[in-house]
Amino acid sequence: MQLEIISRYPKIGNISPIPLLFVHGSFTGAKVWDVNFLPYFAQQGYEAHAVSLRGHGESDGHNNLLRWSLADYVEDLVQAIELLGCSPVLIGHSMGGMVVQKYLQLQRALGMVLMASVPPHGLLSSLWGMAVGNPLLLYRLTLFQAFGPQSINSMDFMREALFSDGTPNSQLVKYLHMVQGESQRVCLDMLGLDPLCRRGHENMPILVMGAERDAFFSPGLMKDIAHYYKTDAIIIPDMAHAMMLESHWQLAANYLLDWLEVRFAR
Repeated sequence: MQLEIISRYPKIGNISPIPLLFVHGSFTGAKVWDVNFLPYFAQQGYEAHAVSLRGHGESDGHNNLLRWSLADYVEDLVQAIELLGCSPVLIGHSMGGMVVQKYLQLQRALGMVLMASVPPHGLLSSLWGMAVGNPLLLYRLTLFQAFGPQSINSMDFMREALFSDGTPNSQLVKYLHMVQGESQRVCLDMLGLDPLCRRGHENMPILVMGAERDAFFSPGLMKDIAHYYKTDAIIIPDMAHAMMLESHWQLAANYLLDWLEVRFAR
């Protein structure tokens, strides 16, 4: 499988030996990381890479997108790490967080960062919370999943689901081309019928980051994830689900940077 990997490298300076590999969430690809996070972390001295899972971005597999499984995405992550040639810190957002967690059931990494991630127990609790708290958003998400971006007003959906209140249209327009369909099979895989088991994480640095205004994964769910991995959750105020694209994205990036500097001192 030919995978798109976007890489940004640090210039001469205090360069970290720790590479970073970012894994995107549903309905998008690696380019969401290249708007802000990849160049930012390269400027801070880190090799920063992002992979588009099969059927996403410029990777192969679009023709078979609907039949790809979560196990297929984990296989892509294995391939991407092999291409890097070294073990990275894995940073997964939303669905990408579940891909990272599934990978770590089989392999090791230098560290794991879960940003607004699918919980270890799956999506059911999040979907139930949405059904009670915002049924219209759940309905629109279902249409989006079943029929693709053309089924709804994508800009309005992006604002409601992914961004903080008041995000201007001018900002959203720049991101519309990054939106795409997603594998329905993967969404079923993430319901939690094949739950994770806690394994091999005892000595691995783990960071859990949530967003106060996340429409999908509440701060409470992020704290549940942190409890599962025996760590603490950082909840970023006034931030929504698309943490790497929000207007104040650097707040999330700085939390991640501070954690890296403490855990992997140069």
